[in-house]
Amino acid sequence: MKKRKVLIIDTSILCVWLEVPTKKECKDWDKELVDELIKEEIKQNSILVLPLATIIETGNHIAHSKGNIFELAEKLSKLMIEAADETSPWAAFTEQSHLWSAEGLKKLAEEFPNFAVQQLAIGDITIKIIAEFYNEMGYMVEIATGDEQLKPYEQKSLPRRRNQS
Repeated sequence: MKKRKVLIIDTSILCVWLEVPTKKECKDWDKELVDELIKEEIKQNSILVLPLATIIETGNHIAHSKGNIFELAEKLSKLMIEAADETSPWAAFTEQSHLWSAEGLKKLAEEFPNFAVQQLAIGDITIKIIAEFYNEMGYMVEIATGDEQLKPYEQKSLPRRRNQS
């Protein structure tokens, strides 16, 4: 029986996907490649995860960008509503709620200093925690990111489809 896959979308990839000015490319990623990835994951019945940190960071980039801020904000808002409503292929936000409980915040606070000296930001740590959560539930996990520091938190058995050096 094949495990179902979860694709966690990081800020860098969401900004490329939404075409946020000055964030339209990230390493090997461009809009066309992100579109292909999302279409393929939907075709494969993967679950897409939009972490709260990704929403906040992308929203900040949109608010401080040049161009049609309102249109970009509408695109992000649509994705947020789809995720909140658990519209397929999006995962429920409630699965991330443990991160924001008192115990979850205390754990994050305890871990943060050690990760900060490795230049891993709080948003990245929450993505790491989400990846671990889905790994523990038995899903195949991939993190769509331009940040190589997050890649080790994927489930190791996933095949690579593209070169991300």
